[in-house]
Amino acid sequence: MKKVNVLLLASFMALGSGAAFADGEAALTKSGCMACHAKDKKLVGPAFKDIAAKYKGQDAAAKLFEKVRKGGSGVFGPIPMSPNGADKIGDGDLKDAIAVILKS
Repeated sequence: MKKVNVLLLASFMALGSGAAFADGEAALTKSGCMACHAKDKKLVGPAFKDIAAKYKGQDAAAKLFEKVRKGGSGVFGPIPMSPNGADKIGDGDLKDAIAVILKS
């Protein structure tokens, strides 16, 4: 009986994380991130896989959240990223999007 409960719990957790991943991918598209970024190649901004590689092993979600909100330049080159306020991408969507980027 305990095995069944553990398997059910694991299944629900997997479904929940899949939904957050899908929400994050949708947020990246809806908010316009994909106009300058792509998953696996540099466009105007760095590829998501390059961002993930740079921050691998770090707890970078809060740092990236702030970077998106404030904008900036110099980390991946001289082209600046403009600030993106909560009116463009909400806090929850941004957290989901960052999780997708860091798993790229």
